[in-house]
Amino acid sequence: MLGRTADGVSWMFRLLERAENTARLLETGFRLALTRGQGAARSEWQSVLVTIGQLETYRAAHGEVTGPHATDWILRGRDNPGSVLRMVEQARSNARAVRTALTREVWEATNEAWMVLSEMLARPVKPNSLGDVLAAIRRQSTLVRGSMDGTMLRNDIFNFARIGTFIERADNTARILDVKYYVLLPSVSLVGSSFDNAQWDTVLRSVSAERAYRWLNAGEIDPRGIADFLILDSRFPRSLASCYTKLESNIAGLARQYGTHVGCHDLVADQVRKLQTATIESIIDFGLHEFIGQFLASNRRVGNAIAADYRFTD
Repeated sequence: MLGRTADGVSWMFRLLERAENTARLLETGFRLALTRGQGAARSEWQSVLVTIGQLETYRAAHGEVTGPHATDWILRGRDNPGSVLRMVEQARSNARAVRTALTREVWEATNEAWMVLSEMLARPVKPNSLGDVLAAIRRQSTLVRGSMDGTMLRNDIFNFARIGTFIERADNTARILDVKYYVLLPSVSLVGSSFDNAQWDTVLRSVSAERAYRWLNAGEIDPRGIADFLILDSRFPRSLASCYTKLESNIAGLARQYGTHVGCHDLVADQVRKLQTATIESIIDFGLHEFIGQFLASNRRVGNAIAADYRFTD
């Protein structure tokens, strides 16, 4: 496969995953903002902007963080290159560029996602319709992923699509863990308090893990248990361990097909070993913030190495 085709497929699915993750974050922020005072609601919207790395660009455009402005900026801001609308547009452009590498079903699902969301986001979203818009973003992304899973050959194209998905998903889960707990928690004295527990509940909601976690843990909110679940429990598809187990499988698929072992394979294998041998006790002792920082840096290196080894820019 040409490097630019691999690049297009990988980033197509990274962008769709990022759009879906952003919708999940927005939904969590919106629900919490409805149940809290003005100051707490502003803090929640700010945390969403911090997590997706857009706080500074938002402030340059709007100044004070408010729910309506933050929502509009994240979903459809004209001057925001990282808006959901722009991400879906870029995913569609990538899909069109690699059209011959995709099945008809994958292309049609991607094109439909763009048309549906372009219409829904043509105007500012009213609060009473925000839930429907966010659900549509998640649904359209899922439809593309489902069409890929049900119609694509398990070849290099499929592997690059999955690689893009899991690199992006791991990045999202790690960022939420880091930002939600360490940026929003205002004082060490609040660790273990009801406020602290509420923040961990927010973490679960942000990655749609609340039901799965409560089902496994009899409904108890335990910060250590939640961190363990989202980092090390490979049963949950958005955990760091699960993302890297899947990533290793798809990287191995490329090695078998191309008959070569390149540097990015070793980086992925090393990260898998670290996650398999880690315990939540060792992570807490080391420092959760420090562990997540190292993971994010490693995840970026993996993404860059894959792009270099498979010549995405060729």
